[in-house]
Amino acid sequence: MNTLSVFFLAEGEQTADSVMARLTDFIRAAKHTLDIAVYDMRFSESLRAQLVAALRDRAHAVVQIRFCFDGDKPAEPNVAAGQDPAPAGTSAFVQSLGYPWRRIAGMKLMHSKFIVRDRASIWTGSTNMTDDAFTLMENNVVAIDSAPLAAYYAEDFEQLWEKENFENTGKIRTEPVPLAFGDQPATARLMFSPGCGLEIDTEIARRVRAAQRRVRICSLLINSGTLIGELLNLLRAGRVQVDGIYDRTQMAEVYTQWQEVPSNHWKIPALQEIVSRAHLAGKNSTPYSPTSRHDFMHNKVLVVDDTVITGSYNFSRSAQFNAENILFIESTPLAETYSRYIDHLKSKYAG
Repeated sequence: MNTLSVFFLAEGEQTADSVMARLTDFIRAAKHTLDIAVYDMRFSESLRAQLVAALRDRAHAVVQIRFCFDGDKPAEPNVAAGQDPAPAGTSAFVQSLGYPWRRIAGMKLMHSKFIVRDRASIWTGSTNMTDDAFTLMENNVVAIDSAPLAAYYAEDFEQLWEKENFENTGKIRTEPVPLAFGDQPATARLMFSPGCGLEIDTEIARRVRAAQRRVRICSLLINSGTLIGELLNLLRAGRVQVDGIYDRTQMAEVYTQWQEVPSNHWKIPALQEIVSRAHLAGKNSTPYSPTSRHDFMHNKVLVVDDTVITGSYNFSRSAQFNAENILFIESTPLAETYSRYIDHLKSKYAG
């Protein structure tokens, strides 16, 4: 049976060693291949040693190990032209591990975070491979045993590997795949950007527009104009419960960016109305800088009725043009599991 499991991270609620233990357990189960796509990967020496040991163990067992990472950006990116910076240190860290690697170029970001094991299992979600991501941020990790889903991830990885550039990748036609969660049937649909970026934005909006009972938000950012419009319509109609949590600090920085673009000015009062009407809790994280404490509310999750939407894909226009992956998982027990996590974070960051 194809199965899914999930675990959640929250600031101060788990140790880095406990998360690394889950990661290395996943790695050590590999028999043939490990294809690892990372955006940000930089561990302290203790965590690095645990990762190195697990990878070395598999390499000795003749497992093929490959890395794709976002790293082929200039030291001073052309931000005005829409170019995003690569995270500092990832390139050096991945290369230091000693396995085949490829920097993935592109104007925006190779922002996926997934591992394909033996073309049969996947590790994915919102969690980057850093100490801060493991200990200071709110994140979720989804592990799935499913050869059909793994085949889609493997296809995306191969496109990145062969092109060494994520532009014109991810246009992969996928079908819903049957799974099980909590001994109950579920289905998962997977999509990738940039190839299906516009389709993803449209699909998220469609599902929100069709909500019958609830839309629960657990997201670093809410800056897709399409999503903002649909959430505002739901709240004004008053027929569906909308609530959740976001990162207040990081969205404040987005407001500043919107002020500089006249066509985005409307989003500021619109999102402020959403925050007010939905009584969204907000985490006050540390303003971003490369060297600051990275303690973001980093999830990218929507619960729409009994569907969980999650992955690396922020609910933003930029995500359409990044290399991302997103899952639409139909499962009542999984939706309730995520809902309890959202309740916990709302309580933790209320006020």
